[in-house]
Amino acid sequence: MHEADPEILEEWKWMGTPTWSHDGVVAVATTMKAKLKFTFARGAHLPDPQKVFNNGLGGKEWRALDLFEADEVNEAALKELIRAAVRFNRSESASRAPRPRRPTAPRTPRARSSRSKPP
Repeated sequence: MHEADPEILEEWKWMGTPTWSHDGVVAVATTMKAKLKFTFARGAHLPDPQKVFNNGLGGKEWRALDLFEADEVNEAALKELIRAAVRFNRSESASRAPRPRRPTAPRTPRARSSRSKPP
């Protein structure tokens, strides 16, 4: 992760889940009995020409790489996915930047309810 993006922040979140972020969550790692699941939070929005992702391929947001003990990782392709995720987060954070608010019309007093109070 740090070779792909030296500024990436490594944290433990959500009851001890390793999380990497840069202008938003890039990826989380989950250890399971037979595999390591490396999930990209916004993976569905990232180009994956080397077909690194092998899980969550039909989802609208996340994509994952399930790694088993004997698997070999295409490190160059994985680093490119990490860089693409950071670029995506940067573009998303720029689009979420606060915008100046338009002035709103002054509020008028609301009419009182026409229901009568119980005796």
